[in-house]
Amino acid sequence: MNEAQCSAEAKPPQIAERFRGFLPVVIDVETGGFNAQSDALLEIAAVVLRLSDGELAPAQSHRYLIKPYAGLNIEPASLRITGIDPWHPLRAAMDEADALRELFRHVRREVREADCKRAILVGHNASFDLAFLNAAVERNDVKRNPFHPFSSFDTATVGGMAFGQTVLRHAVEATGLTWDPDRAHSALYDAQMTAHLFCAGVNRFRSIYESSTVTE
Repeated sequence: MNEAQCSAEAKPPQIAERFRGFLPVVIDVETGGFNAQSDALLEIAAVVLRLSDGELAPAQSHRYLIKPYAGLNIEPASLRITGIDPWHPLRAAMDEADALRELFRHVRREVREADCKRAILVGHNASFDLAFLNAAVERNDVKRNPFHPFSSFDTATVGGMAFGQTVLRHAVEATGLTWDPDRAHSALYDAQMTAHLFCAGVNRFRSIYESSTVTE
């Protein structure tokens, strides 16, 4: 074994190295429908991931309840699924723009501390969450969005590849975790479960990744 191989095996990769300069951040949204342009964003949650001794794990979580943006649609069927009452007097909701700016401040700090160049969204059927995030950013003219505008990591793919399951509940259970249906369709719970699924999938392929980075 040469010196480069010894060095590579002795030092676990940093998260910036593991994901080519991107910091994976799990995002889940709860919405008033399926159309990112016309339907309201009601909740957004984020889970930051960190790499320690080569193992990826969830770290900080953030959750924001959001006041429906004026003029956007809310389908009653969506509210029946999520159990959200957007107009409840005790719902501590924020304006959409304020929630995004606060979330982005947290994510930009994590990006800097991880020595990454930007964040990349991780989601279950990630195009849905990314579309709602981008639409909210655009209509509020929010600056300094740390997320890549079109690339993402999709845990439906990760679950299918690593565990043979593409439905979030079944994929999470395949990792050995218990799924709580009473907590599902909360942005925070779904984001946390998605984070565990993504980490379990990435960690399952750790030895393959590390062997491929050893310099001959």
